[in-house]
Amino acid sequence: MKTFHYTITDEVGIHARPAGALVKEAKKYESAIRVVKGGKKADAKKLMVLMGLGVKCGEEVTVEAEGPDEDAAIKELETFFNENL
Repeated sequence: MKTFHYTITDEVGIHARPAGALVKEAKKYESAIRVVKGGKKADAKKLMVLMGLGVKCGEEVTVEAEGPDEDAAIKELETFFNENL
């Protein structure tokens, strides 16, 4: 499993627009992709579950990728977070 930590800089956190884009990005990979906040884990391929984390600006999340393409997934998702969240 590969992981990275990221502090959300988007003013409104992980809301509908970036969450939808994140789901679309995560679905490109065969690996399981999870976003973790405060002990809660959300499947990054499911919009409502992801938004249910209630991630706000300034909060840190951990992104996990586990599976056959985890190296590529974690690299691309880290870039996605830096550019969009």
